Amino acid sequence: MTVLEAVLLGIVQGIFMFFPVSSTSHLVLVQHWLIERGSAMPPPESAEMIFFDLVVHVGTLVSMAVVFRKPLAHFLGTLFTGLGNRWQGGGNRGDRERLTLKLAVLGIFAVFMTGLLGFPLKALFEEVFAQPLMIAGTLVITGILLWWTDILPRRTRGLRQIGPWQAAVVGIAQGLALLPGLSRSGMTIAFGLFTGMKRRWAAEFSFFIAFPTILGATLLQFLELVRLDLEVAILPLVVGFVVAAVVGVGALHVVLHLLYRARFRFFSYYVWTLAVVIVISVHQGWI
Repeated sequence: MTVLEAVLLGIVQGIFMFFPVSSTSHLVLVQHWLIERGSAMPPPESAEMIFFDLVVHVGTLVSMAVVFRKPLAHFLGTLFTGLGNRWQGGGNRGDRERLTLKLAVLGIFAVFMTGLLGFPLKALFEEVFAQPLMIAGTLVITGILLWWTDILPRRTRGLRQIGPWQAAVVGIAQGLALLPGLSRSGMTIAFGLFTGMKRRWAAEFSFFIAFPTILGATLLQFLELVRLDLEVAILPLVVGFVVAAVVGVGALHVVLHLLYRARFRFFSYYVWTLAVVIVISVHQGWI
């Protein structure tokens, strides 16, 4: 992979990570397009390219850390204080500390449900990377879910009403989103809304569980590279990571603005159009 290709893929990831249109599907489609035009990069379904995709996903985690730096710092500070009090046997934890500990446990549970579904199906899901027509089908499903979220009645479940059931549903949605074309943010936010969570908390819980999920998946894929004794070029990884992180900051601000105003249906038109373009491109031999 060349540095320019890494820049292009980093831009694609940074833009589409937070828009609920499946950044992975866009990465895979651009990779197919580049390979069709003579690029020497490995195929999208290869262990090396999946690792690259995960590294640029980690780049966009930096974007989330920047945009949510204040609530994230407050959450972590309260969490560590609560854990410290618990370790010391303190019995006077405040209400905020108890809520933070509860949300941390629910986040871990959601990630566990993601792994419970996604890990056994990892090889099956990765086969979709080589099948643009299957990605077109999953994009259609994403569009339907996005349209549905905008016509839902007002959601009323706040942070204190989020329980194991809501966490499990969101975690399962995140596991299904390992399929290219099923947007991780779109799936988790949609399923959070389906369980009654308010839009703000569905979004923030979705972004919260992205941190351990993406970092864990990246580590597992790195171990896969080691097991297969494969090497990857460091410079494209670093370039893709940095570009995705920078571009992602702006994209996340736009997505939050649209989400809070129930404007996700606009993305439905986009993913449906993209699905049609994919089908035409496959039949024309463009990808």
